[in-house]
Amino acid sequence: MKKTPLETQDGKSTASLGKTLRAAQQLVIYRSVLSDPVVSALLELLDLLCRNAKLTRKGLLRIAESYATFFSRLAERTETSCQGWLGTPWQNHLLTLIFNDENVFSSKAQHCRSTDFGKSLLGQVELDLCRLQRLYHADAGTVLSLLQKCDPEAEWLGWDELGGAESSSHSGLARQQTAQLFHEAAEWSLLLPALAGCYLQAGAGLFAQYRAFHWKPAAVGGGVRPIREPDPIRLEELVGYESQKEWLVRNTEHFLAGRPANNVFVYGDRGTGKSSAIKALLNHFPSQPLRMIEVSRDDLGDLPEVMMLVRPRRERFILFVDDLSFEEGETQYKTLKAVLEGSLEARPKNVLIYASSNRRHLIKEYFSDRNDLRSDEVRQQDTLQEKVSLADRFGIQLVFVTPSQQEYLAIVRFMTHRRQLPIGEEELRRRALQWVQLHNARSGRTARQFVDDLTAELHASASPPSTA
Repeated sequence: MKKTPLETQDGKSTASLGKTLRAAQQLVIYRSVLSDPVVSALLELLDLLCRNAKLTRKGLLRIAESYATFFSRLAERTETSCQGWLGTPWQNHLLTLIFNDENVFSSKAQHCRSTDFGKSLLGQVELDLCRLQRLYHADAGTVLSLLQKCDPEAEWLGWDELGGAESSSHSGLARQQTAQLFHEAAEWSLLLPALAGCYLQAGAGLFAQYRAFHWKPAAVGGGVRPIREPDPIRLEELVGYESQKEWLVRNTEHFLAGRPANNVFVYGDRGTGKSSAIKALLNHFPSQPLRMIEVSRDDLGDLPEVMMLVRPRRERFILFVDDLSFEEGETQYKTLKAVLEGSLEARPKNVLIYASSNRRHLIKEYFSDRNDLRSDEVRQQDTLQEKVSLADRFGIQLVFVTPSQQEYLAIVRFMTHRRQLPIGEEELRRRALQWVQLHNARSGRTARQFVDDLTAELHASASPPSTA
């Protein structure tokens, strides 16, 4: 019996999706793309559509579940993502995977040109790009027509109109330009040099996607956990301490430029902005390959492992240790001393350590330690010197002291004007000083807490009364 035009079209659609499925299954260098939840869900859906001509009720249920899984996963990624360039949500998602994939090609491309690769590897990447291009052009309309044929009574919606956030500035110009090339190109295999150049400029993997991280202790597997919303604090918001901020910026500029730079130790009174000044460096160099990994004081023994992880990377890393100090009997400081200066293994050129503390002498020392005649240690003074010498191994030491009353009020005025709060100068001064008396502390932190409370109060008084 002769096939109708509709049956012929369905046959072509099924064949096309079958070719797309087989192309994806043949990926080699970019094979890890297949493990992505969105990709795996789409491939499962294509597989079911290609294999099932006559469907049982159970088969229809599997297709419906597969479609729901793909749609919901893509919607979640699209609606929460800040990266979108061109084309459909599915195409944007696949390009993001390609740009972020860590494989032998993308890893090496971050350090050299495509001409430095072996011909076999380049040939395999070109084949993978052709296969990825088929996957990129997987058409929602084709999938929906086959879904409709499988179950005409069900209502199937497309996913091309999912609304994601606007393109993220962190995606970078290199990625945006490369995405444009991929979207318009007739043959992706010719774009291998452009893709290699993109990796060289923007990197790949987790460190290309995020800028701030927490270190996960080695005891529970080790690794970095990205911070999706880093502290937005900026150096301009820290009133005063101009010399200290200048030293931090200058040293970090040297570090980013590949010049010799020092580890930094910031100490001083509580609440004066020590940690904030360090964290603000990420926002001061937004377009630079600067990354920050926060390592807990309790995990300092993992520092060699952290350095091993980031040593081959193109990015520059500040290992941030907040609230650094050690109690009597703790020995983590010995690992830190060895990393700072004294280990047989050289510290990676792309790593610096910035630490903050309320204490100048990081290891607690007691007067009894100096005069303990009952001690059995022959060279007791050597032990004391070891305890107090840790801070000396930081090349730059910056002190943040409690602001004077005048400086404290200047901080309050700055924050108040920045938030455009409607309050007179005299009342602001009176209430700011009253707040200090109640909290027994004069610092930038106290000023921010006062202004937060004042902001909430003024906004509440300006809001119309509730009619509930």
